[in-house]
Amino acid sequence: MNKRITTKMQHSLGDNVLAVVCYIIFALCALVCIYPFYYIFINTISANDLSAKGTILFWPKGIHIHNYVNALKIDGLFQATKISVLRTVIGTLATVGASAYLGFMFTQENMWHRKLWYRMVVATMYFNAGIIPWYLTMKNLNLTNNFWAYILPVIISPFYIILTKTFVESVPKELQEAAEIDGAGIMKIFFRVMLPIIKPIMATVAIFSAVNQWNAFQDTLLLVTDNKLYPLQFILYQYLNQASSLSSLANTNNSASLAAAVATKQTPTSVRMTVTIIVVIPIILVYPIFQRYFVKGIMVGAVKG
Repeated sequence: MNKRITTKMQHSLGDNVLAVVCYIIFALCALVCIYPFYYIFINTISANDLSAKGTILFWPKGIHIHNYVNALKIDGLFQATKISVLRTVIGTLATVGASAYLGFMFTQENMWHRKLWYRMVVATMYFNAGIIPWYLTMKNLNLTNNFWAYILPVIISPFYIILTKTFVESVPKELQEAAEIDGAGIMKIFFRVMLPIIKPIMATVAIFSAVNQWNAFQDTLLLVTDNKLYPLQFILYQYLNQASSLSSLANTNNSASLAAAVATKQTPTSVRMTVTIIVVIPIILVYPIFQRYFVKGIMVGAVKG
C-alpha cells in the first residue's frame, strides 16, 4: 500500500515538474514573440534622442506622443490606409469566396473533368514563369496603375483551395445526399448546407488572406506608379528607405515645434518605428476575431480525417 502511494506521489511530482518546465518554455516563447512589438512601441513613445542611441530596452523614458502626431501629418498616409483597407477587405472576401466554392466543387464527382481542373490548379503551386512574364501579362491585361491588380491575381489560391477541399471531404456525404433527395441543386447545397459547416476553414483562409493582403507591397513596387494607389506597406517601405529625409520633412512641417526640445524631434529611428506600429496594429486587432476558428480550421483542413 505504501509503495502504491509513493509511486503515485512520484508520478504526481514528476507531472508537476514537467508542467512547470512546459510553462516556463511557453512563457519564454511568448516573450520572444511579444518583446519585438513591445520594444518598438516603447521606443515610439520615448525620447527620440535616447531611442536613436539605442538606450531604450525595457522601459520607456521621456514619454510623449509627438511621433504619432507627426506621422499622421505626413502626406499620403490616410490615402494609403484607405487603399490597404479596401484591398484587404475586398481581396479577402474574394479569396475566401472563391476558395470555398472551388474547394466544394472539386469534391463533386459529377463535375466535368473535375480531376483535370483540380490538377491544373495545383500545378500552379509548382510552376512559375517568373517576374518578367508575370509583369507582361499584367500589363497586357491593363492591370498596371489599376486597383484591381491587388485583387484579381490572388482570388484563386491553390493552397487555400486544397485546405478547403480537404475540410469539405471531412463532412459526412449523407448531408449532401439528404439535400439532393429533397430536390436541392448544387448552388443551394453549397449556400444552405456547406457554408454554415465550413466556417472554421473559411475563417482560417480569411486570416491568411487578410495578413497577406495587408502586408503586400511588391505588387505595388512592380505595377503601380500612381501614389494614390500606394498601400500602407509601400509607404512603410519608402519610409524605411528614406527615413532621414522624412524625419526632416516631419520636423519642417511642424512649424509650432521648431523650438521644441531635442527629445521630441523626429529622427530616422522614430519614423521607422512609429510607422511600423501604425501599420501592424490593425492586423493584430483582426486576429482575435477569427482566433476561435483558426485551430479547428487548420487542423481539419490540413489532414483528412
